[in-house]
Amino acid sequence: MSMPEITSSAGFSRVPGLLVLAGLLLITTVRAVPPGAVKVEISHANGRYQLLRAGKPYFVRGAGGSQFPERIAAYGGNSIRTWSTAEAPQVLQAAHANGLTVMMGLDVARERHGFNYDDPQAVAAQLQKVKAEVLKYKDDPAVLLWGIGNELNLEYTNPKVWDAVNDIARMIHEVDPNHPTSTVLAGLNAREVTRIKAQCPAVDILSINTYAGLAAIPQQVRTTGWTGPYLVTEWGPTGHWESQQLPWKAAVEETSSQKAAVYKSRYEASVEQDKTQCLGTYVFLWGQKQERTPTWYGIFTEDGQETEVVDVMQYLWSGHWPRNRAPHLASLRLNGRQAADTVYLKASQPYPAAAVVTDPDKDPLTYRWELLPESTDLKNGGDRESRPAPIAGLLSAESAGKAQLQAPAKAGAYRLFLYASDGHGNVATGNIPFYVKAQ
Repeated sequence: MSMPEITSSAGFSRVPGLLVLAGLLLITTVRAVPPGAVKVEISHANGRYQLLRAGKPYFVRGAGGSQFPERIAAYGGNSIRTWSTAEAPQVLQAAHANGLTVMMGLDVARERHGFNYDDPQAVAAQLQKVKAEVLKYKDDPAVLLWGIGNELNLEYTNPKVWDAVNDIARMIHEVDPNHPTSTVLAGLNAREVTRIKAQCPAVDILSINTYAGLAAIPQQVRTTGWTGPYLVTEWGPTGHWESQQLPWKAAVEETSSQKAAVYKSRYEASVEQDKTQCLGTYVFLWGQKQERTPTWYGIFTEDGQETEVVDVMQYLWSGHWPRNRAPHLASLRLNGRQAADTVYLKASQPYPAAAVVTDPDKDPLTYRWELLPESTDLKNGGDRESRPAPIAGLLSAESAGKAQLQAPAKAGAYRLFLYASDGHGNVATGNIPFYVKAQ
């Protein structure tokens, strides 16, 4: 946005901040939106909250994660969420190039990682660090709002964290009058809502990460006493902590097709219906990561193939299904049993694996099977986990959707994964956890 020229009634040429009159340079107090910045504000009228961007209503159809921004735009999305400013220049540039906005994450230290909110020097230093980040990016036209921290309520005991969040939000309002502030909670309960209302008056929007609980979020927001606007900043499959737990502590993961069904049903039943407080959502995860498994939260595979969940997101965002749809995984069994059936195998013995997969477009399918030990690098709150190394030599494909598994010789927990690809960049995924008993 170029700086506007203002002409006074006397014909003097003026730009904001400068006035040239008879060879003299005078300072004026005219304020304008900085070059490039797009004004974002919250409207509250007729009992309804809305985001306004450049004066126009803006409902967030967003994705958490900065991979494939061109696909977000092509499928009807309009925004990206980050968790920090680590790659902000690249993310902002890609967002702008694709007509997207960014909920810019500001990394605020977590008590569960050892930060002490009783240390005033550490808290003051963090405030200055965050201020430098805000000053650096506040005038970028792709910035939509600021996300102050992520899940600071997870495994915490010191409520002073909310005082620090409020100080950051207040600082942002002082240096950046063009973008709202938010802080992101893990789940939602009345205690946290009460604390944020009391300690964080400078926070404009409450953001919530939720998974199986998405369907109940509009009612939960009201029950817990939050009367302001909110965003759902992570939502997706049933979380590993919400899923069936097998006797060896492994969680049962939904298939990509089961995930597609719950993404669609939970979204349509909840936030899509909330026309008074919900400002939009960011689906999780627009990309791929290892968290419990390589497939649990990412709606893409490691090589960028799209699962059925991506089809659902295109439909939810645009109202249209893609021309070529992802394969649908109807059934996955090991030794005739499904994942929820608690599969035990005997060491070094052969067992059949079978999948029933259909393709809506009748595309021929390619099947890939992979055997992994159950992950032992288990973290909380999405912290980085390492991917288990695959076990080679124990799988043989027999025919379409069928394979033979030789159970590992070593007793313990494992998972058998299936990837069924259609040759057009689409894939169905599923896995079966099993436990090998010693002979």
